[in-house]
Amino acid sequence: MQYRTLGRTGVQVSTLALGAMNFGAIGNTTQEEATAIVDAALDAGINLIDTADMYSNGQSEDIVGKAIAGRRDDIVLATKASMPMGDERNHRGSSRRWLVTALDDSLRRLGVDHVDLYQIHRWDPDTSDEETLAALTDLQRSGKIRYFGSSTFPAYRIVQAQWAARDHHLSRYVTEQPSYSILQRGIEAHVLPVTEQYGMGVLAWSPLASGWLSGAVREGRPITTNRSTFMPQRFDTTIPANRARLDAVERLAAVADDAGLTMIQLALGFVTVHPAVTSAIIGPRTLDHLRSQLAAADTVLTADVLDAIDAIVAPGVDLAAHEKFDTPPALLDPSLRRRATATR
Repeated sequence: MQYRTLGRTGVQVSTLALGAMNFGAIGNTTQEEATAIVDAALDAGINLIDTADMYSNGQSEDIVGKAIAGRRDDIVLATKASMPMGDERNHRGSSRRWLVTALDDSLRRLGVDHVDLYQIHRWDPDTSDEETLAALTDLQRSGKIRYFGSSTFPAYRIVQAQWAARDHHLSRYVTEQPSYSILQRGIEAHVLPVTEQYGMGVLAWSPLASGWLSGAVREGRPITTNRSTFMPQRFDTTIPANRARLDAVERLAAVADDAGLTMIQLALGFVTVHPAVTSAIIGPRTLDHLRSQLAAADTVLTADVLDAIDAIVAPGVDLAAHEKFDTPPALLDPSLRRRATATR
């Protein structure tokens, strides 16, 4: 396992991080199975575990808490908040009112008195940066969190938050957690240059592109991944974007074969080679999944392999841009990019 410094925090974290989204109902992973995954990950040198309050409505945090009991101090523990936790309108977002409550709930489920990294799961357009940063700074000063970061923020919002922290003398986001894979490279054009500018750590989620790069999705085979059972449209190959992904996967498989690598090694090695990326978050549902992903821990891709990847999916290109979560609102809502015209 390799280790890198998380932004400018001085904290050393493994280049593969264990994501716990599949723990609980989402991945149908039991406590016993999750504990075995955590044990094996820690034995392999992984020291960063990432979860969120909304994963299986808190169940993931409960499972992680039980799995790490007795060895908290050896783990860099990260969780997230701001996504809806039930139907109550104020049980979401990044207001001070909700973050204080959400963090206490997360600490209770995790069975700890602090988390090392507390992340805002998505940018909340209804809450000012000053409101959120002031709340997070106070939670940091209280000792309940060590650092805080953002997740899937548009590049311009990352910049705005850095400026707000400076202007209001508040602590700042020290990490960003974006979606990044060979098939989704858009952040290379905007997010990653910003995180490098501000010295932020980057924890990349979905480096296997929801299973497209796991080796299980190939031409002529039925797609039976767990994700495809509850997100069928994402794997419907009659949709042009999915057809483009499948075509790219077939070409990437040839590159991996020529290099003597598995698809997983190719995919994870691609993400971790980028100088702006600190860690790639893997999210295994089973021990076998974990073992196949751990095999990529020391993978170093050569320049020839990286050139071949660039020829298949160009730098800065998303093959499924409609699945992005950091798209500026004006690109999704035509009314936001058109001036109102006088009625006749």
